[in-house]
Amino acid sequence: MKIARIILLAVGLAGLALGAVVMLTEVRPAQIVGVGIWILGAIVLHDAVLAPALLGIDVLMRRAGRRVRPAVVVIVQVGVVVGAIMSLIVLPEIYAKVLGAKNDTVLPLDYGLNLAVFWGATALLTAVACAVYVRAVPRRAAASAV
Repeated sequence: MKIARIILLAVGLAGLALGAVVMLTEVRPAQIVGVGIWILGAIVLHDAVLAPALLGIDVLMRRAGRRVRPAVVVIVQVGVVVGAIMSLIVLPEIYAKVLGAKNDTVLPLDYGLNLAVFWGATALLTAVACAVYVRAVPRRAAASAV
């Protein structure tokens, strides 16, 4: 396990170093500032929105007592995380579309609507996954597995 961690750490550091070199050699300084703002926004989104939302979901579902299985809590949390990550990816496109592009073919889609549809599909799939789990795994087996 220790060797695997060292390898993963080395690969991660190499990726960061490569990204830094490419950014410093290939990207204009104004774009570097934009990337920095995007990263800052990602940190704020995580710390101010995503982490408290997941904590709130966890607390509410655990307060429901034995009615909600721990695996269902995890399934819901995964759905929220997937939606938040997609939001983080799509929000810059929504903002850029609001600003307007010189070429209409650069941002041709309705990214806000697409994000809303994605969140709806994620909620639906999360609900289906929870229902399938609750139906497929008997309560006794679920209690002994956790």
